[in-house]
Amino acid sequence: MLHQILSLLLNVVGGLLTGACLLRWYMQHQRVSFNNPLGQLVLALTSWLVLPLRKITKALPGGDWASALGAWLVQLVQFLLLWLVAGSVASVAAVFVVATIGVANIAISSMVVILLVHCVLSWLSTGNAVIQAVFYQLTAPLLRPLRKVIPLVGGVDLSPIVLMVLLQIVAIVLANLQSHLLMTV
Repeated sequence: MLHQILSLLLNVVGGLLTGACLLRWYMQHQRVSFNNPLGQLVLALTSWLVLPLRKITKALPGGDWASALGAWLVQLVQFLLLWLVAGSVASVAAVFVVATIGVANIAISSMVVILLVHCVLSWLSTGNAVIQAVFYQLTAPLLRPLRKVIPLVGGVDLSPIVLMVLLQIVAIVLANLQSHLLMTV
């Protein structure tokens, strides 16, 4: 019972921090302004971790590696703590791989949530235009290729649903791989 409670707490805190770090990375990658409520929340949740990591990763070209590294480190600490508490038979090397898969799973879950919020906001005409624009900027790059292939059905864009299904399939594969690594290594 104690392990389940600890696991729940670590999953909630670790998932929130990892998701926030990944969202910070993605918002910077998509050049989404942080001058909105979502951006301010992301900065508040992640600056304590990302800013010190920038000193380490500033020489690396190609983006905000500090946010990505922060997401991975949160997952690594989460799985190391769970590994220690459970007395798992998995090796420390497996925990590193499982942490990487954990980051991918949270990235997928976060994108599903972003897609859902985008869809709901697109149905509401009274929503905040700034927030709607942020979610549009976050979802458009992923939906654009699908929109080229999937026609509107009765004026309804089905591409978010198709993308959510595809993301869930990838999440299932990753979850099975993660569980297999934890049980057999």
